[in-house]
Amino acid sequence: MRKARPPHVRDTRESRLLLVLLIAVAFALITVDIRGGEDSPVDGARQAAATVFGPIENGVSSAVDPVGNAVSAIRDSGSKHDRLARLEQENAALKARLGSDDRNASRLKQLDNMMRIAGEGQYGIKGAEVIAIGAAQGFSWTITIDVGANDGIKRDMTVLNGDGLVGRVTTVGPNTSTVLLANDPDFTVGTRMEGSDELGFASGQGDRPLRVELLNGKADVKKGDRLVTFGSEADKPFVPGVPVGVVSRVEPSEGGLTRTIYVTPYVGFTKLDIVGVVVEAPKRDPRDTVLPPKPQPTPTPTVTVTVTPSATASLDGQTQQQ
Repeated sequence: MRKARPPHVRDTRESRLLLVLLIAVAFALITVDIRGGEDSPVDGARQAAATVFGPIENGVSSAVDPVGNAVSAIRDSGSKHDRLARLEQENAALKARLGSDDRNASRLKQLDNMMRIAGEGQYGIKGAEVIAIGAAQGFSWTITIDVGANDGIKRDMTVLNGDGLVGRVTTVGPNTSTVLLANDPDFTVGTRMEGSDELGFASGQGDRPLRVELLNGKADVKKGDRLVTFGSEADKPFVPGVPVGVVSRVEPSEGGLTRTIYVTPYVGFTKLDIVGVVVEAPKRDPRDTVLPPKPQPTPTPTVTVTVTPSATASLDGQTQQQ
């Protein structure tokens, strides 16, 4: 009689055959996936697997971490560990408080500067905080502020800060608003030169200086001259007298109807924090009163050298004793 083969031998061979088949299928799928690139037919399955197993992985991690933390706490327990832990917490709290105080001091300074501009220009402003930056509604240079229709904000209101013109409100929600910044390529504002009153139109150029087309092609303008907003009809979207920037370059006059100059804006558009929306325009044009004081030229130090005649003088190549 033929002896029956032990079941475990049959199971082992079948398991090996199954393993070989699985490995072959795995390699086949990997090959198809690599060749398929972004259009791989396996991509959908991969995403489905991530959807199913992702929460499970997070759950496992959450379940394991407390255990590891508990073991670590038990291992490091004792008076020495407690004392060190308390000191670390105190240091962390101190650092956090110092960091918060530094930031608050900076923001208070920004607010003080903005209130100075509002007072000098007689602008009624609503203070706001920048809560987001980025491309919104197709605009490349925008910010989102934490005030909206519930705070009396409307479209086409002027936005400024303690340095000067920030932009104008383009979209208003119940509690937030979108502001188009003055350096955006789609931004244009009427300007007026300090002193000469030459008018022009400034356009944003991203991270480059503003481009201003003066209406007078023969305007006498030089580097260092300053500009403010000219103002719009009914003060929307721009109120008059808000500082815009300083002339950094003047294109040669070629006898055209306009003259091109480039202006470095007062506002740093990459570091905005506290801003103000002008909700009430001034009764009279503040003209140039809102501009900051002109920088005083640094005096060039002079050195006076006193020469004392030497006791020994040279005359006709010979040394004579006095």
